[in-house]
Order: sequence, then structure tokens, then C-alpha cells
Amino acid sequence: MSKLAGKVAVVTGASKGIGAAIATALAAEGASVVVNYASSQEAADAVVARITAAGGKAVAVRGDVSSKVDAEAIVDAAVAKFGRLDILVNNSGVYNFAPLEDVTEADFHRHFNINVLGVLLTTQAAAKHLGEGGSVINIGSLVSRITPPGSAVYTATKGAVDAITGVLSQELGPRKIRVNSINPGMVETEGSIAAGFIGSDFNHHAVAQTPLGRIGQPDDIASIAVFLASDASGWLTGELLNAAGGMR
Repeated sequence: MSKLAGKVAVVTGASKGIGAAIATALAAEGASVVVNYASSQEAADAVVARITAAGGKAVAVRGDVSSKVDAEAIVDAAVAKFGRLDILVNNSGVYNFAPLEDVTEADFHRHFNINVLGVLLTTQAAAKHLGEGGSVINIGSLVSRITPPGSAVYTATKGAVDAITGVLSQELGPRKIRVNSINPGMVETEGSIAAGFIGSDFNHHAVAQTPLGRIGQPDDIASIAVFLASDASGWLTGELLNAAGGMR
């Protein structure tokens, strides 16, 4: 039997990259999936098309996770379409590396609104519907551990996600809802390619520091998300799972 048969999931920021891979993997294991997007409807529709072509169930839902109204609408769409909610993957995020002298108020607030406030608002909305056995999966980052130069704002947001994961595991634990975080290292996605990371000196340095000798692929992260969404991880909550091929 599929690991997630009968389950319903919301994956934020799921039109591409890690989010798209997670949405596809959850659907492949039997979950009905809301593929959330903020602006890339065409890409989100393509993810839904791949899922349905493989026999899965999915729907694309637009929404900005940093808006309380939108966060609630994303979750409500899952319940209206599929009748329940069991899994929330907080994947929406932005990143921009800049040295201290280039940090701006606008960049700070954009990062924190999406990467931190978005996690809180979407989880707040989801918690009204999640029942016993529910799973919240945050997508953090290894940067909160390795703190690379030029990443003060982004790393601060992911450190906040680490802390939120611990706090919400305590708050929601009595309701038997689990909250964990996957903290990827460098992953080859549309975003990391556009940012110029792939093939860069930073890329080569990351590979050199990674015992498994390569950077990650979206499917590497998606398989961990399936595990955290399933009953196989039923005794895990409040955990930060570094998913970086052994990079520390």
C-alpha cells in the first residue's frame, strides 16, 4: 500500500525546485496535494499535470504565504477540495546573499516576511485542521549551522525556522501533531542555477566539503519529506534533519 494513501498535503512554493519535487513525491505515495504558488501559475500547472498524468491527485492554488488571508485561503482550498488536511510542507522561501554593507531594510523584511512569517501564518491556518498524526515539515537550511559569509539575513531567517520548529513541536505535540525541519545543503534547482551558484567556486567548495562528493538534487530532499509525512517517522518531532550529504 502507498505510504500516504488517503492523506491530504499542502506544499507551499511548489511550482519548482524542491517544492515541486516534494509535491510530486507525496502524490506518488498516494497523497492528494495542493501545489501552492505565488506567481508561477504556468509552472504550478505543469507540476499538477505531471502528478495527474501519473494517476495522482493535485490542484494548483495561488497564494502569498506572508499574507494571513492568503495563508488561510491556501489551507481552506485543500479542505474544500479534498475534505481534510494531514500534511503541511512549509517550503516557500527567498534567498539573496549580500555582504553586511549591502543589507537593506527592504531585503530584510522581504526575507523575514516570506521565510519566517510565512511559516507561522501557514502553520497557524493548518493547525485548525490537522488532527492526530498530522505532520508539519519545515524546509530550513544548512546555512543556520555553517553560517557562510554574505548570508546574514538569509541565515537569520533559517535560524528562526529552526527555533520555530522546536517551539511548535512543543505546542502541537499534545495534539499528536509532529513538527520537523529538513535543512538542505546546496541543491541544484532553478533558483540556485539562476543565482549563479551552480558551477561556481562556491559550488566546488561545497562539493569538496561534502563526504558524499556532490551537491543535492530536489529528489534527495523529497524522499526525506515523504518519510517525515508518513507514519514511519511517528516518533520524531522537533528534529532538524541536515540533508547535505554529510556536509557540516
